[in-house]
Amino acid sequence: MFKGENEINYYSAELPLKTVIQTFDFKNTDEALFICDLTKIKEKYVTWQKYMPRVKPYYAIKCNNDDLVIKTLADLGTGFDCASKNEIKQILDIGVQGERIIFANPCKLTSHIKYARSNQVLNGTVDNEFEMYKLHKYYPQSNLIIRFRCEAEEVQCPLGEKFGCDAEQDASALMLLAKSLQLNVIGISFHVGSGCKDFPAYDRAINIAKKLFKFGALLGYDMNLLDIGGGFPGSSDENFKVIAAIVNKSLNRHFPDRKVNVIAEPGRFFVAAAYTLICKIHAKREVRSPNNNKLLRKMYYLNDGVYGSFNCILYDHQHVTVEHFLDTDSYLPSFKTLIWGPTCDALDKIIEDTELPDLCCGDLLAFPNMGAYTIPIASPFNGFMSPKTLYFLQNQK
Repeated sequence: MFKGENEINYYSAELPLKTVIQTFDFKNTDEALFICDLTKIKEKYVTWQKYMPRVKPYYAIKCNNDDLVIKTLADLGTGFDCASKNEIKQILDIGVQGERIIFANPCKLTSHIKYARSNQVLNGTVDNEFEMYKLHKYYPQSNLIIRFRCEAEEVQCPLGEKFGCDAEQDASALMLLAKSLQLNVIGISFHVGSGCKDFPAYDRAINIAKKLFKFGALLGYDMNLLDIGGGFPGSSDENFKVIAAIVNKSLNRHFPDRKVNVIAEPGRFFVAAAYTLICKIHAKREVRSPNNNKLLRKMYYLNDGVYGSFNCILYDHQHVTVEHFLDTDSYLPSFKTLIWGPTCDALDKIIEDTELPDLCCGDLLAFPNMGAYTIPIASPFNGFMSPKTLYFLQNQK
């Protein structure tokens, strides 16, 4: 048997997913199960360092705030992007110092600002004058990072409507206001949007940031921090390499001075591929034509859904993929299939239209790339519990 929650199981060459499935007691378990391979998180860090070494990652813990994930990234040396008092506390509680945290919520609660102040979390983003007056009142010693809006044209989750000032009209005015309030501006930030597919957006934003750096320097500020935000893919290293090449070229052109520290706020990049969700079919229906009884599609009902781990379909606009565990050595006819979650809400639909072989109640399905924006948002709606997690790590000895 495997070790339980918050304990790590070690493997040698490759994580034997089928062995895990065969060993775990799914027959007597009604809950779904996450399988987390912490080795993939370490591999992602190596990939980041290889292709974008100048940019220090500050992991966006809202993406997946699992304690072992956070500890793994902390041990690797990443910084952390926090948006609230509780997120800051979670990072501080594992021994990470305040200088490795950026308070990257442009609109902060007053009590959270006070908590950041009491724990020497100096660096934070701001994008409007009301927030600047708030910081002047409650944390005048903080380091301000002006966030401007420069959104990608194709993006999974756009953020520009909610955060980021207008680069031409407002960013310089905010720096002038900071100067009049005797606040310290140290840099510029942007976020092209979560799940960016418009890769040149990074170059456009870095170009704008350079102009704002020059204006800040004219005001006498020591502009030493550039935050290029997030948007980095978690399931495609090839796409990440393309983004990294664009970012590296743009930084060399616009920020050749290595005294400027460059950071980013990756979330899904580190954790998406590290998690596989295993679900069990607990009910099945066949939809047939009322005219000739022809099979139209098969419908399977799983023990997790959009109010649980598959909330990413609603909130993160993800398109999940599914794999079965039937023997593929022989030919298996496939059927038009719809997959439902377990709740009584008709919105609880996981996959509208896919092809699967004929499956039975008790059969298992696997959903890879489920580590991003799943666990922190899941709820026990309708009384269905969230999955437990088994952790694995490749033994390097």
